[in-house]
Amino acid sequence: MILCAGNNEHFDFAQPIGVGLIQSAIQLTRYILEQKPSFVFFVGTAGSYGRYKPFDLVLSYSAANVELSLLQNQSYTPIQNTIHAKHHYNVSRGTNYPFETVNSSNYITTDFQVSHSFNEKNIALENMEFFSVIQVANTFDLPCLGLFVVTNYCNENAHRDFVSNQAKAKELITLHVEKNMKI
Repeated sequence: MILCAGNNEHFDFAQPIGVGLIQSAIQLTRYILEQKPSFVFFVGTAGSYGRYKPFDLVLSYSAANVELSLLQNQSYTPIQNTIHAKHHYNVSRGTNYPFETVNSSNYITTDFQVSHSFNEKNIALENMEFFSVIQVANTFDLPCLGLFVVTNYCNENAHRDFVSNQAKAKELITLHVEKNMKI
């Protein structure tokens, strides 16, 4: 099953699950119960904490749910806030894309200084849905992988750059899927 967030990130080959942690968890659970897929492959865009530049392609089977207050030692969490897919779905044949941890939050980072703190924790990218995608896939014991195209740096221009670069990023995702998967 190939998934995407939805809203402005639709693909003919992917089912939209909604934007953010809650919508994506609910809709993906519904899809899994109804369609009983054998794998979960999420495609989408991501902001970079500085390690990658716009239009880089990155794969992931690990995600974090780290909020700014945790980085500033102003909060703690009783939940496991970094998870890995129990099983990896391999769509990377013939590619040299790096694998990285993706942070998911319902908020977009706009302070580039904060990005350095994420990099220090070995978290390279930001995408609003991927943590819940892995969590749901693990709950149903399904292989899971994500493909992300960087649209912007996580800085004061994050939204503007995301809007400017999203169309090209979607083209790159489509090219990867058409080349490496049977759809």
